[in-house]
Amino acid sequence: MQDIKIAIIGLGYVGLPLARLFATKYSVVGFDINQNRIDALRSGKDTTLEVEDDVLQSVLKKSSSSEVGLYCSADLEDIRDCNYYVVTVPTPVDKNNRPDLTPLYKSSETVGKVLKKDDIVIYESTVYPGVTEEECIPVLEKVSGLKFNKDFYAGYSPERINPGDKKHTVEKILKVTAGSTPEIGKKVDDLYASVITAGTHLAPTIKVAEAAKVIENSQRDINIAFVNELAKIFNLMNIDTNDVLAAAGTKWNFLPFKPGLVGGHCIGVDPYYLAQRAQEFGYHPEIILAGRRLNDSMGQYVASEVIKLMVNHDIRIKGANVLVLGVTFKENCPDVRNTRAVDVIEHLKGFGTQVTIFDPWANPEDVKHEYNLETTNDLPSQKFDAIVLTVAHKEFLNINLGDILEPNGVLYDVKGILKENVHGRL
Repeated sequence: MQDIKIAIIGLGYVGLPLARLFATKYSVVGFDINQNRIDALRSGKDTTLEVEDDVLQSVLKKSSSSEVGLYCSADLEDIRDCNYYVVTVPTPVDKNNRPDLTPLYKSSETVGKVLKKDDIVIYESTVYPGVTEEECIPVLEKVSGLKFNKDFYAGYSPERINPGDKKHTVEKILKVTAGSTPEIGKKVDDLYASVITAGTHLAPTIKVAEAAKVIENSQRDINIAFVNELAKIFNLMNIDTNDVLAAAGTKWNFLPFKPGLVGGHCIGVDPYYLAQRAQEFGYHPEIILAGRRLNDSMGQYVASEVIKLMVNHDIRIKGANVLVLGVTFKENCPDVRNTRAVDVIEHLKGFGTQVTIFDPWANPEDVKHEYNLETTNDLPSQKFDAIVLTVAHKEFLNINLGDILEPNGVLYDVKGILKENVHGRL
């Protein structure tokens, strides 16, 4: 394995941690089409905060040479002499929640331009079963002029990165692997096993590995939908959902899911990939899509509950000042992709309120670009008629919210983390 040279295609939340890990043992070129991203990484800075700056700097090298370490580049020539290509681009959905494979097609075209005999292309992007061999491989063959499983080979090892999680880092999460032939499967598995301390699981086929990944997040989505529905029911009964879950959780086999807004690039997206594929085979997946519909409706539900509380507190809705705490898709993480906090914000605005968004983690430029919303990294000093906590950032636990809440104001806690006398929560 000493002759291995790896190209990581896409240096986002998934690609950079993987590139850093491989670079502790192999020569790695991290490739990304975003030159600003490359410039930041070359300076030893990771704006996603997934890799600490000193850790990143410890593996950086100044050229695409064969020595162990990581070189970041936007130049196609720098990955031409690699023999393993690992694709880690995002797999989003379009406005109609249909899978958008454009990033996979584009990255496959990129790899196809430099693909050589005996090279192995490994995909990590979450997809429905069949995408690697039926969608990506034909692009590689067309662009490279090479024949699949004769001139070049493929593998699949679904990403299991948990953004913002400093405990379950990439090397500490067991990795599923697969190859386009049994021999290639073994090579792919050996490659990951050499750096993944948690171990690997070699699946029999690429489709099995693809399916395993997509159902992981679909299962979580359905379980969260169930507790979200429970929250709606118990709110009608004036019962605290968190108290119910704490009591039920005393049984050894009760699953500890909590209600909330379900967004991000995985749980809020992957079920649509599986549903789309199922429908292509003539099956309508009722439970999967029902869970998605319920979870997608939670932003509107939260906004409506807040407005009801404001009415009960005799607060004039039109023009009321509302502070939303958090706009990222999860706590202690700057990732704003597919965040459902924006649903709460848009519905609150729809009622005529004036919404201020405070998030110490989110980059205001990213939020503006993605959602055309203004945000601040500094806690406002004015008084608010309502405060809605949508994301459980650790910083919010140290704020005396009573200082910025009007005497008759409403405090609504989506995440159930506040110690204050909240007026409503999921």
